[in-house]
Amino acid sequence: MRVLPGEFIEAYRGRILNIHPSLLPLFPGLDAQRQAIEHELESSGCTVHFVDETLDGGPIIAQRVVRVHKGDTIESLSARILEEEHKLYPEAVSMVLGSIGRVPAAGE
Repeated sequence: MRVLPGEFIEAYRGRILNIHPSLLPLFPGLDAQRQAIEHELESSGCTVHFVDETLDGGPIIAQRVVRVHKGDTIESLSARILEEEHKLYPEAVSMVLGSIGRVPAAGE
């Protein structure tokens, strides 16, 4: 993980996507899967969001829910989330690319 300089983010605002292994805004930063297990959540997941100056706080593009099973380890939960990340990221990129060139509706 790398925090990008503000100048870089400003130059490419709205064009940098990140994928994170939690259902943001829950558990930004490191160790999201460990935190999901420690908090005994029934589900976790992954989020694709635009990058801004905040840590995992940019506008959310898409999310995918993953059940947390009783007896899950960080490794087993991480593996299931990773499978969904591989599906979600290209979907989110398609969503973003599909919105380029269109005029936003009122309220967007």
